[in-house]
Amino acid sequence: MNAFNDSVIEEFRANGGRVGGPFEGRTNMVLITTTGAKSGREITNPLVYVPDGERIAIIASNGGADKHPAWYHNLRANPELTVELGDETYTGKAEFVTGAERDDLYERMVELMPQFDDYRRNTTREIPVAVVYRQPA
Repeated sequence: MNAFNDSVIEEFRANGGRVGGPFEGRTNMVLITTTGAKSGREITNPLVYVPDGERIAIIASNGGADKHPAWYHNLRANPELTVELGDETYTGKAEFVTGAERDDLYERMVELMPQFDDYRRNTTREIPVAVVYRQPA
C-alpha cells in the first residue's frame, strides 16, 4: 500500500490535487500529514473527504478492516496536521465527532462513494469520523 500511496501523493502534488486511477474525476481528494503517535515522524496519507462548510470530514474506514488506520491513532495523539487540498496547504486541527453528527457525515460520504457502505458492513467497529478545522496562519 505504501508504493500505491506514494504514487497517489506524487500525482496529487504534480497535478494540483487531481489524480487518476480509482480516483479519476474525484475532486474530494486530500493529503493529510500527521505526526506518528509512536515514531514522531511525519506521515502523509491520501484520503477522500466530505466538504462541510469551512471544514472537511475524513473517515477512518481502513477499507472496512477491523482495526483503525494508523493516521487515526496519530490524530488521537496529536490532532494538529498539515492539509493539502488542491494546490493549497494549511495547518488543520482534527476533532473526532460522534452521534448524529458522525452518522450524518458518514452518510454523506456513502453518497459520494458508495463503497463506504460496504466498509461499515465489513467490520464490527464503529468507523470514526474526524472533522478538520483550518487553523489561523
